[in-house]
Amino acid sequence: MPHIELQNFLDHVNRGDLIQGGTEQHRFMHAAAQQALQIVTELNTGYHTPEQVRALLAQLTGHAVDDSVTVFPSFYSEFGKNLNIGKNVFINIGCRFQDTGGITIGDGTLIGHGSTLTTLNHSIDPDRRADMIPAPIVVGHNAWLGAGVTVLPGVTIGDGAIVGAGAVVTKDVPANAIVAGVPATLIRMTGFTATPN
Repeated sequence: MPHIELQNFLDHVNRGDLIQGGTEQHRFMHAAAQQALQIVTELNTGYHTPEQVRALLAQLTGHAVDDSVTVFPSFYSEFGKNLNIGKNVFINIGCRFQDTGGITIGDGTLIGHGSTLTTLNHSIDPDRRADMIPAPIVVGHNAWLGAGVTVLPGVTIGDGAIVGAGAVVTKDVPANAIVAGVPATLIRMTGFTATPN
């Protein structure tokens, strides 16, 4: 792995600093991806008890995963070390998290099967297309993402929000809002106020 510390890389991406193609940060990211891919391959091969799944997630993220968390494999992450999962979170089958830019999932959140959360954009300059711009995704507590939702870099989904199945979320979602569509737009408010678990 290139001579860069994980914390230095996390500091770099969490500031939103460019990951320039071919640089030490870029090489570190690719080397870290190989480690993550080994773990998710093990996670997605054969049956694992819920305890084994959480142990593999802890290995992937580099920190403990609460006993209340449930993840139904298959589950994919290309980095893992910038993924923070709260308590009482449920992640259904076939989700894909590109967490290099940072993903935080609040307590009590439900994520429907086949959802994709992505935190890196490529440069729009074709000569710099290998450059990547990280931007975190934050999902509040007690939110619900329906099946097949895509969340783009830099989006915050508020506490208690509901994102309809198949939506593409391109901008922030207010707390307690219901959004749906491509791109996701406000349908109405839930009429409830989410409370922390």
